[in-house]
Amino acid sequence: MSINRVMISGNLTRDAEVRSTQSGMAILGFGVAVNDRRKNQQTGEWEDYPNFVDCTMFGTRAEKLQPYLTKGTKVAIEGKLRYSSWERDGQRRSKLEVVVDELEFMSSKQGGAVQHLHTGPALDAAEQVYDEDIPF
Repeated sequence: MSINRVMISGNLTRDAEVRSTQSGMAILGFGVAVNDRRKNQQTGEWEDYPNFVDCTMFGTRAEKLQPYLTKGTKVAIEGKLRYSSWERDGQRRSKLEVVVDELEFMSSKQGGAVQHLHTGPALDAAEQVYDEDIPF
């Protein structure tokens, strides 16, 4: 058995671009920068090293999300890895990308300031349930 699941969060490196297959299905492509934190052995300081991840999303949802996926937007993504290889100009090329199943916006840009989308207080489920509501 093998498991192919990926979860990352980071900032978009470019505006999302949508294209279509011959049958009309939307394909959305974008990049996410994910930092890896490592200690510099010479200075002893912690440093961020970016990893650039190509992401692809398919279908109507991809088409609808495209206007909101702009450079710098912070997102959380869940999906699976897909390996592709091809030949161009006589050279073998390949890439590893994330096929996105779920996408959550971690922030939005409005007026130049980043504002978190989850602004409301979390509801306490215990406050919403009363003993007389339970049928046993």
